[in-house]
Amino acid sequence: MQLQHGIRPNAGQFVHLLLQVLLVGLTIGMMRTVVPAIAEAEYGVPRNSFLLLSAFVLAFGVVKGVLNFVAGRLSERMGRKKVLLLGWLVAVPIPVIVWLAPSWNWIVFATILLGFNQGFCWSMTQTAKLDITRADERGLTLGLNEFAGYAGVAAAGIVTAYMAAGFGPRTGLLVFGLSVIGVALVLTVFGVRETLPWAHAEIAAHHGVDPGRPTPRYNASVSVQPTTRELFVLVSWRDRRLAALSQAGLVEKFVDALVWVFYPVYLSQRGLTLPQVGWVIGVYGFVWGGSQLFTGRLSDRIGRHMPNVWGMWLCGAGVALMLAGAGVAWWSMSAAITGFGMALLYPNLSAAVADISHPSWRGTAIGIYRFWRDLGYGVGALGLGLAAHFSGAMDAAFVFVAVSMGLSGLVLYLLGEETHPLLNPAPAAEAQRNLDHGAT
Repeated sequence: MQLQHGIRPNAGQFVHLLLQVLLVGLTIGMMRTVVPAIAEAEYGVPRNSFLLLSAFVLAFGVVKGVLNFVAGRLSERMGRKKVLLLGWLVAVPIPVIVWLAPSWNWIVFATILLGFNQGFCWSMTQTAKLDITRADERGLTLGLNEFAGYAGVAAAGIVTAYMAAGFGPRTGLLVFGLSVIGVALVLTVFGVRETLPWAHAEIAAHHGVDPGRPTPRYNASVSVQPTTRELFVLVSWRDRRLAALSQAGLVEKFVDALVWVFYPVYLSQRGLTLPQVGWVIGVYGFVWGGSQLFTGRLSDRIGRHMPNVWGMWLCGAGVALMLAGAGVAWWSMSAAITGFGMALLYPNLSAAVADISHPSWRGTAIGIYRFWRDLGYGVGALGLGLAAHFSGAMDAAFVFVAVSMGLSGLVLYLLGEETHPLLNPAPAAEAQRNLDHGAT
């Protein structure tokens, strides 16, 4: 049977993959609101120990970043479904460790496993959707993917806050975590199909592309069968466009590291209850997730470049506004602005990378981009932890992130370009060269 690309002909599998990324979001979300807020009371983290508090997100970012890279390459050899399943199996001990943990070191170890889970599972939900959909649906596909994931993150933060208040933090997280991971394993085994055949079908179709038709600006300087090292160099610095996207991905994770590490503590120290903290942070996640329902689709029509740039700057402004006022309404408004900025850039940075990555190595290229992006958790957590430590105030971490976002957005504006193949197609001579090279 001939495989068809597109959301509509693959609706059943597309929905299964959306459920998967929702469960991935729920898994990370259970660690984001309650755990930092109870770090002092439950796990013995001294008050204002900024670097120690940042350690678990730093560990998460380094592990997830590396495993994004590994997952992309591994999925091209053993298939997307097996990598997804492996990621869920590694997640099983996480809620048990959080429940038993006598010290913060156990929480750091749990987030290392969480990084493994997220690096494999979130990467595969994204790559598998790109396998089965069309190029002109890429922004919508990634928008829906990130909507489902971050709606899960936001919902888990709120639900676990109430469960922690009702049943105690450890028991609440244990019940929630085991339920989510158990459902995910069952759905992976019985509901998810292997999508690698769709990627192979797309590669075969590219050999017959008419060079007169708008085609992406692939980099034709790589080998027909590029090595992992060759692709890592290409995405990280040799291709100016991919390098600009990678640095933007790295820096935008400073925002999420800040929300994860310091928002719960910052808001708790200013008198908010745990459910109130969950709702303020939930606004960030819900606006981020919900807005991607149209920001991804928007980039399919107006392009990726300027939504990415404006998203970086808007995020920085939202972070800075957290310090400019007080009260649940003000902090929720600031969180909403930050969330909308993330919605503009998050699916569209990935879509831009996918636009200019050939299908034969797209999984690896996305994995490398995601390596740099999620390494931003580690770099950001270290940077904001140091800023707060040496200044003696948490406010310095907010300033560090806001300034970083502004500068990174400027780099992206100057070094990046529009990648949408219909809005900035390869010239005819370049398209023919790519065909001859085997890159299209």
